[in-house]
Amino acid sequence: MNNSHHHGYSFSLDFIPIILLISALIFYILAGYSSNRQHKKWPIHRYFFWGIGLLCVALAIVGPIATRSHHDFTAHMAGHLLLGMLGPILIALSAPMTLILRTLKVTQARRLIVILKSEPVRVLSNPIVAACLNFGGLWVLYTTDLYVQMQNQSFLHLFVHIHVFMAGYLFTVTMVYIDPVSHRYSYKFRSVILILSLASHGILSKYIYASPPAGVAVVQAERGAMLMYYGGDIIDLLLIWLLCYQWYKSYRQRLPVPNIRNEQYN
Repeated sequence: MNNSHHHGYSFSLDFIPIILLISALIFYILAGYSSNRQHKKWPIHRYFFWGIGLLCVALAIVGPIATRSHHDFTAHMAGHLLLGMLGPILIALSAPMTLILRTLKVTQARRLIVILKSEPVRVLSNPIVAACLNFGGLWVLYTTDLYVQMQNQSFLHLFVHIHVFMAGYLFTVTMVYIDPVSHRYSYKFRSVILILSLASHGILSKYIYASPPAGVAVVQAERGAMLMYYGGDIIDLLLIWLLCYQWYKSYRQRLPVPNIRNEQYN
């Protein structure tokens, strides 16, 4: 009787994130169509990035991967890659803040812009702060007893998942500027922070391989660490490509336009 009640309670809780994610998908689509009335058509690929990004988040918090992650460190690490790395990149590529600004009324959009230019946002949009929140949080999670505690406390488990996603998204949007950004940093500065951050991620995966977190079997820790190392590198290539591509476009825009007519006589 108690088991059935527990499973029913857990099953009902699973519906909450599903409903939230489906609602986010619907609201994004409606916002896109609504903004088309006053602006040029919202690109189709933005809808794709938003939908696949939400799917990555869903796979990490609901379903087989999420269920296995409570007792399988490899599944947990797969969820980390989806929730903290791939999902945030795809959602950032969907430019949600730009869509919000397009959808809001002028007065509301101006209020939001004021918030985006505020001091707290300026601090959070610093790549160093974003990197510390993202990768520093992972070091705390896997080198202390926090990992064991989150498996036994539902609220802490939820908090860690929210932090992993939000920190991953914040780090992504401070590395590549898809949405409007009021506090911009140079490509060189962001590149240095990105290199150091990826190195930190790789070192952490090796540390996990050599020193498994409390409560994690050696074999599972080794598999999870390898997934974190190689899977993280694959996803990081996408972030590196985006930064380099934006840097290249910025460089091309600064090049002087050649005078073809004069060159013909030189």
